[in-house]
Amino acid sequence: MKQDSLDSVKQRLEAIFAQPEITPTTLEFSLDSLGDTDALGEILEKTLPDGAVVALEGTLGTGKTRLVQAVARAAGIPDDTVTSPTFVLIQEYRQGRRPIYHFDVYRLRDEDEFLELGPDEYFDGEGLTFVEWADRVENCLPKHRVEIHLEQTGATSRNVVVRIQ
Repeated sequence: MKQDSLDSVKQRLEAIFAQPEITPTTLEFSLDSLGDTDALGEILEKTLPDGAVVALEGTLGTGKTRLVQAVARAAGIPDDTVTSPTFVLIQEYRQGRRPIYHFDVYRLRDEDEFLELGPDEYFDGEGLTFVEWADRVENCLPKHRVEIHLEQTGATSRNVVVRIQ
């Protein structure tokens, strides 16, 4: 699969989300530094439409929370506000230009426990919803979503696959 640059990723996402109907698309690219992760966060904040659900996948330490922090920063939410919701399961950030909802389902036993959190209220909201460890609750996620898979390739480098459905 062709590797895209961050500029190309931004242009492609802008074009995809400008369309009245989304065409399923896959983008693959590399992030070489934490700065690249921050830049991807800015791109996502600028291009994702209100109500977007983003399924984040990857092993521990691949940068899922870091990416959500970058999106939140780009939305005007203070850096020290955004933390991993591992033990509280969901964080709501409403201080920025639009709300950001951040789920971490790593510690949930099953999909029923996720459904008890009332995710549909967030999925149908006006903000952006991020679900870390989304592969654990895949059947509970909306059909139309953005999936981002992060794979660590070095201390600060990542391979990224974005699937838009």
